[in-house]
Amino acid sequence: MPNQSVEQLEICQKYGSRFDLPPSHYKLGVSRNVQLDIYPIHGLRHPVDGDTSGWYIWSGEYSEEADFFLPLHIHHINEWNPLIEKYLALEPGWRFLIAHGHEDVWFDEKLLNI
Repeated sequence: MPNQSVEQLEICQKYGSRFDLPPSHYKLGVSRNVQLDIYPIHGLRHPVDGDTSGWYIWSGEYSEEADFFLPLHIHHINEWNPLIEKYLALEPGWRFLIAHGHEDVWFDEKLLNI
């Protein structure tokens, strides 16, 4: 099992989520500032829809702007920020908030009802 899959499995086990890694060609919504050194990084996962993983990830403050989230194939996320990939196997309904030396992961049932 590749190192990243082991880390992803460990995160799921640590927090009690089923391991649900979307295929690497699926897309997630990501804000441009995830590429910058801006923290915290927020992530939330809605149910899968077509080839969209359900993940929305942003850094710092959230924005309602229509172009705040860009579509990105999952296999490119490490180029944007290597701290994120280990959380992507959390199943729909899960959220994370991370910064250097800080990790908060929790289930939010409201994410399943969109």
